[in-house]
Amino acid sequence: MKYTMFTTLALVGLTMASRAQQQPTDSLEGKKVVLDEVFVSAIRVTKESPVTFSNLTKEDIKPRNLGQDIPIIMNFLPSVVTTSNAGAGIGYTGIRVRGSDATRVNVTINGIPYNDAESQGTFWVNMPDFASSTESLQLQRGVGTSTNGAGAFGASLNLLTDRFSEEAYGQISSSFGSFNTLRNNIKFSTGLLNDQVEISGRLSRITSDGYVDRASSELDSYFLQGAFKDDNTLIKAILFGGHEITYQSWFGIDAETLRENRTFNPAGEYTDENGETQFYENEVDNYKQDHAQLLWNEQLSEFWSTNIALHYTRGRGFFEQFREDDDFSTYNFDPLTVNGAAVNTTDLIRRRWLDNDFYGTVFSANYQKENLNLIFGGGWNKYEGDHFGEVIWARFASNSEYRDRYYDDSSVKKDFNVYAKANYKLNDQWALYGDLQYRMVRYQANGEDTGLVDDTFNFFNPKAGVIFDLNRNNNFYLSYAVANREPNRNDYENGNPEPERLNDFELGWRYVSQNVQLNTNVYYMNYKNQLVLTGALNDVGAPIRENVGDSYRLGLEIDANIALGGKFQITPNIAVSSNKNLDFFINRDGAFQDLGNTNIAFSPNIIAGNRLAYLPTENLQMALLSKYVGEQYLSNTDTEASKLDAYFTTDFNITYEIKTEKILKSIVFSGLVNNIFNQLYVSDGYTFLDDFSTPGNSFEVQGYYPQAGTNFLLGATLNF
Repeated sequence: MKYTMFTTLALVGLTMASRAQQQPTDSLEGKKVVLDEVFVSAIRVTKESPVTFSNLTKEDIKPRNLGQDIPIIMNFLPSVVTTSNAGAGIGYTGIRVRGSDATRVNVTINGIPYNDAESQGTFWVNMPDFASSTESLQLQRGVGTSTNGAGAFGASLNLLTDRFSEEAYGQISSSFGSFNTLRNNIKFSTGLLNDQVEISGRLSRITSDGYVDRASSELDSYFLQGAFKDDNTLIKAILFGGHEITYQSWFGIDAETLRENRTFNPAGEYTDENGETQFYENEVDNYKQDHAQLLWNEQLSEFWSTNIALHYTRGRGFFEQFREDDDFSTYNFDPLTVNGAAVNTTDLIRRRWLDNDFYGTVFSANYQKENLNLIFGGGWNKYEGDHFGEVIWARFASNSEYRDRYYDDSSVKKDFNVYAKANYKLNDQWALYGDLQYRMVRYQANGEDTGLVDDTFNFFNPKAGVIFDLNRNNNFYLSYAVANREPNRNDYENGNPEPERLNDFELGWRYVSQNVQLNTNVYYMNYKNQLVLTGALNDVGAPIRENVGDSYRLGLEIDANIALGGKFQITPNIAVSSNKNLDFFINRDGAFQDLGNTNIAFSPNIIAGNRLAYLPTENLQMALLSKYVGEQYLSNTDTEASKLDAYFTTDFNITYEIKTEKILKSIVFSGLVNNIFNQLYVSDGYTFLDDFSTPGNSFEVQGYYPQAGTNFLLGATLNF
């Protein structure tokens, strides 16, 4: 079933702004900040800042929190596109904002950097069910405000974990659904003991077969928090982490397989001694990640407060592969003679390991008096990573020993930044905003693929803006921001990358009345040496990027929240954009070709959606959620073969709460039917140039990641 854009918008409007901006009010004053938000106050913004943003609260997340990853839950925010390797939102998932991939989305948890220091990506699969321990999140589109970690080139996302609870509670939650998906978790809190101390925690387990063949997931996670508060102090000690075992599903499939067998997964495929096709049963990614955070907020006086955090992350794991007829030379094996015949290839099973430590501190001080709000902050972080490979079995092992390392690389990355931000109200209508950041990065690596790397980058990132409150209902802002960003490890593997620079201009208008909230903005993001996705993947499924010189993104974003009487609510959004490489060159058939101005890969020109909610009673809520993503290209060449078709999906979400007076406080039933019209769509893919070095013989090869048709999740939560 195909839909035009007109039909899409007519059916359910557009999709979702943040619910934190959905609460009906009659002014722009906003809501009172909860105490725990002091830990993210240095990097979050309000309408008094010239930054484009959306918020999601715990209450917004709950109805759809049935085991899917945070990117999938964020799918209905403006300019957001999400995807899932396994096809159903559990396992490896990804997010793009304004066409920028996850390596450009700066992610912090309680103000502490989460992006992997080397790849700059975010791997939500390492934190299963983290949405169940998220109090709120804010997505800032564009450069945003200065934060910790890698520079934001498309967006920054900051998460605040569970606030302390004054009252004791217990919670048991279970959900099940399509593809043998099962999620169980248990949460508790002691409440405030002696009005000062609280201990809370969560244990979760999620299993799923995945939509794609064998794309299974076994995901375990935990969250443990101790909190102390008095009149001037809030301290939190937090431990959280996860262990994921997922069958690999990042290979994708070609167009013919997509038509004939869209769930096919080539991972682990080999031919046995009888010539029969088999699939290796343990072609898995197996990774553990543990986080420790110590957060301390101190109210020093009526005007001064401080935050300091210490953190440590330990990561270790591998992905395992069966390799058929691999060359001895890859593994430093000596050739053999078997039954008089020379042997220099073998079937084998290998593991490629990551073993890393990430630690450091972030800090800030806030001064607020009358018309001036001043923030000083920064952070120092260090990453130490080992990359090595082992052969755990080989048909012909030559001179090797068990678990010999056929490569053994290490890397170190140090990241230091300081910033100062000021917001000054000139009068009741006008305010000025300034933000200056200095960031120093040193990256050292000695990998066979990267070569010897020892680079130091010094970045200066200024930001400035003006805010105008026309009246209590209308707010305007204009800003200019600069971001600089270093290459990641994969960029070094693919050549000699240059750091990239972004100049971001934002012009916005916010309108709030009792029944209508409207946010609209125009942005122009001008890049120098942008590292754009080429569409190709490396040998571990990571995207390959390259510097392209000059490029830009120009767009209009509109989102709204409209109350229709007392029982209906509609929250549409739409983003229309132009994303271009200027004077783009490609090396094809042994010669450079000038393709002129081309579309930036993975950057749809239209992204739209809507949440249409119906609340017939206090305890019952139903919502129809829609998403439209326009056509996009898998490469920067504008070829028809690399075009990914537009798609439109609709989900149905329902929650019903039964309040009780004995033992249980309440029982909440939740249901989610994804893709109710059973659209057979593809949300992501890859392309690369197959070049036979003979002029005229090169061509593009595409791969696709199909997403599930109609599927469901049902859950129940018992609240004690």
